[in-house]
Amino acid sequence: MRDSSRLTRRAALGLTAAALPVAAATPASAATVIGGERLARDGIQTSGATGLPKKLTARSWLVADHKTGEVLASYRAHQRLAPASTLKMLFADTVLGKFERTLTYRVTDADLADVPSGSSMVGVKPGITYTVHQLWQGVFLRSGNDAVHVLSHMNGGIARTVAEMQAKAKDLQALDTHVVSPDGFDHPGQVSSAYDLTLFARHGLHDDDFGAYCSTRTANFPAGGKKTFQIQNTDRLLTGAYGLRPYKGMIGVKNGYTSHAGNTFTGAATRDGRTLLVTVMHPANGGNEVYKETEALLDWGFGKGSSARAVGTLVEPLSEGGATASPAPSGKGAKGAPGATGASASSSDGGASPWRLLEGAAGTVVLLAGGTFALRRRRAAVAAAKAEENQGS
Repeated sequence: MRDSSRLTRRAALGLTAAALPVAAATPASAATVIGGERLARDGIQTSGATGLPKKLTARSWLVADHKTGEVLASYRAHQRLAPASTLKMLFADTVLGKFERTLTYRVTDADLADVPSGSSMVGVKPGITYTVHQLWQGVFLRSGNDAVHVLSHMNGGIARTVAEMQAKAKDLQALDTHVVSPDGFDHPGQVSSAYDLTLFARHGLHDDDFGAYCSTRTANFPAGGKKTFQIQNTDRLLTGAYGLRPYKGMIGVKNGYTSHAGNTFTGAATRDGRTLLVTVMHPANGGNEVYKETEALLDWGFGKGSSARAVGTLVEPLSEGGATASPAPSGKGAKGAPGATGASASSSDGGASPWRLLEGAAGTVVLLAGGTFALRRRRAAVAAAKAEENQGS
């Protein structure tokens, strides 16, 4: 996706506008500790293992065991940053099970009218009939915002889908995440964290269809009539594109990029029966850096990280019996706990990005799905915002 800070007119109408400053609307992690007290601390968190990669430039990252949910190492796990297309994992967690793969749908102009200018596209065209299976291939392989919007309209519209995604995030206890659009495109106030993105990936990989889509390397996509064209997965550790080699045991999951958000990636790989999840957000350099840092953390996890003791855990969904968050610690240990709502918390991050400065401006408005939902979010977040200051993207 390319640079854009504005919604199209139709998209703006599709999302109910609520005039709330970002600091008030962004969900708070300062008041709670999700996954353990150490994940709320600043600095690298690890125990019982050495040899972590020394040249990590990401503003936030996390390594976890998929089966046990143990967090093996992390850095600013709850820091809120723009997620870009990695937010599509939450979209899939929310919508994937709603429609049969064989269901067909004829796309209209209205289905695509609210796709933001500059979006990544798979090539969905009005007048062509697609199966749900093909649309999901467009979402996972090409990160197609056009496919996301078609599926969202099938689901009852953009606003409804956003509200359902936010409700899903709450159930998963992904409290750093605030959803403004279903596709992850840059909008003021749309944030997530390395912890939350890893939750989305872990939950998604429990679903066979989710796992199959994110591990698919190529597919044939309809071009009209009997014609098709080939699409390739944009996950470079899966396909080995742009000078990278396919990572041994790679099974997905989702990458994302915008000029505002930079690069973000959540990857999963399996070796010797063990599956690890790694999320890397906003490394200093673009291009392949997010994949190189992910690869380095996976190598550590499968190697020296095998002896690591958990510094936290990926919590279970509330609907599946997951325990609710505990009160946050106070004092020095909680220095890195707050989610990002404004200026940079540390000079080591290189300062706030132009997008973050835009988000933090007093007049910034976020778009929420539904006034009642927005009011509830505001009441909870305003109380927490008094206790927190941190940065996002």
